[in-house]
Amino acid sequence: MAMEYGHGYERGQGRPAGTGHRLPAGLRAPFEARSWREFGYVLLSLPISIVLFTWTVAMVSLGAGLLVTFLGVPVLAAALAGCRGFGALERARARTLLGLEVAAPEPLRVGKPGALPWMGAVLKSGASWRSTLYTLVQFPWAVFSFVVAVTLWPLGWSLLTYPLWFWVFPAYVGQGGLQLYGDEHHSVYLDNPFEITVTALVGLLVTLATPWIVRALTAVDGLLVRGLLGPSPLSARVVELESDRGVVVDTAAADLRRIERDLHDGAQARLVNLAMDLGLAKEKLQEDPGAAAQMVEEAHGEVKTALQELRDLARGIHPAVLTDRGLDAALSSVASRCTVPVRVEVDLPGRPVAAIEGIAYFTVSELLQNISKHSRARSASVDVWRAEDRLMLQVIDDGVGGADVSGGSGLAGLAGRLGAVDGVLVVDSPAGGPTRVIAELPWRA
Repeated sequence: MAMEYGHGYERGQGRPAGTGHRLPAGLRAPFEARSWREFGYVLLSLPISIVLFTWTVAMVSLGAGLLVTFLGVPVLAAALAGCRGFGALERARARTLLGLEVAAPEPLRVGKPGALPWMGAVLKSGASWRSTLYTLVQFPWAVFSFVVAVTLWPLGWSLLTYPLWFWVFPAYVGQGGLQLYGDEHHSVYLDNPFEITVTALVGLLVTLATPWIVRALTAVDGLLVRGLLGPSPLSARVVELESDRGVVVDTAAADLRRIERDLHDGAQARLVNLAMDLGLAKEKLQEDPGAAAQMVEEAHGEVKTALQELRDLARGIHPAVLTDRGLDAALSSVASRCTVPVRVEVDLPGRPVAAIEGIAYFTVSELLQNISKHSRARSASVDVWRAEDRLMLQVIDDGVGGADVSGGSGLAGLAGRLGAVDGVLVVDSPAGGPTRVIAELPWRA
């Protein structure tokens, strides 16, 4: 393949015309609301961290000291429960001032009602201990961030505006300007036009750099909030697997309903009609052999039609050619039934497991059906290859474009089915075409 896409493939997003800023980001930063919100976040962090640190140290120390008696357990449970509550407030503060969306950690799993089961659940919860660790780690970082931000932010603006207020020194202090250096024998003041200009330029640099320094400090705060106050990777994975399991169950149920509907409306109805026609032919066999022979001939045609419908239904469940010969032959077969010419190229070192192979087949089959029904394309291509531990599928057509996964179409269901097995579906389909769909599946041999 001349073009290869990894797991991080993403369609680029351009800025609409007329929405650009006249000033570059470096010059806008000191005046943006985001920078002031981040500065406010740093200012609030110090008093809040003092409260959190004091609570944790006092309550945990008290609980640990009382562990020789039963009173230590409820005190420790109260300390951890308080830290969980503080964690919820910190997530809300980060969401309001930093725009950081962090999901709540896994809830307490209390097996039975009562105080003792609740205390046991609090003490066994990893989220409780992570919240407690946050209150301890965040305090020294909040002190450092506060000192840096409170030093740089006023310093930059003071030096930048020095030409506007340096007259205060000769008028009220009795010196030429801001003292840069001084001892018993010599003093240096910023009092001439050159020094005042240089001071303002230094202030400009500090003013422009401070928002980015504060942003870097709050980025560390964001890591602390996300890592210690959010769900653990294990719990997040459990939630994801539970969601994927629901998608798999719903998909299997929908497939069963589709098979039942196809059987009921197709082959079953034809077989019922066939039985009725053969019964009528049997009654007419003695009195009108010619009519009976005609009815048997019609019944024979119904049998062939029913057999073809059963073959199509079996192909929709799992085609025999896929089991016997793999993706190359199966995709070539489904491409031959497409209404436009399709080039198929499969370059795989071996065969993946049957489940992944089946999902890959049905993904391409669904995409080719969409091309036949909606694309108005003149040609299409299917490429399948392996990239490290991923099975890559690419389907391209030169149709009218406009396909959208978020539109609630069949592409959304296809994306959900792929996501249930850690797969990804990316659609690049601008208006006017062409349409390119990239599907990734885990490679399991």
